Amino acid sequence: MRVIAPGKLVLTGAYAVLDGAPAIVAAVDRYAISDGRSPANVDVSALHDEQGRKLGLGSSAASLVAALGSRAVARGEDPRSARVRAEIYRAARAAHAREQGGGSGVDVAASVFGGVLRYAIGEAAPVMAPVDLPSELVLAAYWSGKSARTSDLRARVDVLKATKPRSSVFDRLGELAENAAAAVDAGDAKAFIAWASAFGGALGALGIAADAPIVLPAFAELASIAQGEAAAFLPSGAGGGDVAIWLGTGRPSAAFERRAEALGLRPLTISIDQGGVRPESLS
Repeated sequence: MRVIAPGKLVLTGAYAVLDGAPAIVAAVDRYAISDGRSPANVDVSALHDEQGRKLGLGSSAASLVAALGSRAVARGEDPRSARVRAEIYRAARAAHAREQGGGSGVDVAASVFGGVLRYAIGEAAPVMAPVDLPSELVLAAYWSGKSARTSDLRARVDVLKATKPRSSVFDRLGELAENAAAAVDAGDAKAFIAWASAFGGALGALGIAADAPIVLPAFAELASIAQGEAAAFLPSGAGGGDVAIWLGTGRPSAAFERRAEALGLRPLTISIDQGGVRPESLS
């Protein structure tokens, strides 16, 4: 029996989550699929484009989760049960951290549990809870056409932390991540959009300070257009390319869509996955 694990979109909290701030992450209906024959035999094509480039939807985490879910099924266990999911999360997070040289585990959590999560590292163990996005919120995703290596970007940010640990940019990211999460808790779409927009600006400031291309010029231009439409446009996750997200109370305008296309961005057909890791026949 094949097992599927969803990819993810980090809406807010990238980088800040590594310092204990909350991230809002959504599992999405593009899946890594394990056929159960071997951990290496996991199909992640839905998380890549037609040329095999990763979209930035957490393909490596989803692949690990799908493989571990498949092993659980082979043992006669149900990967939908709380106990089995807790074990899959623990094992996948440890393995993913070894492969990636660290990380928060937020993408692993989305793949295991599905839905939308408020996720923080916590002092002793990750603290996560399912949340509902505000009902008025419209989420859209765009592929930049350029894959990015999260580990490379994070390494540059780590150098900044080591040399300027008290840089105000880190405090600002944490503050905005907290405010964005609080807006989700309150079900306030307009506040969440405003804080997400500010968070995107802070990611740009972090990129300048760390000499890391976190917010691409095309993303910055589209963010400005989105602000004029009372919306936010920002990288999902570490940035540097990969996927970006629109957050608004309506769909992007035709003018926004035309400019995004002219800048080489392509809309992705994506919705939120509520099921997490599971046998494919039960999806």
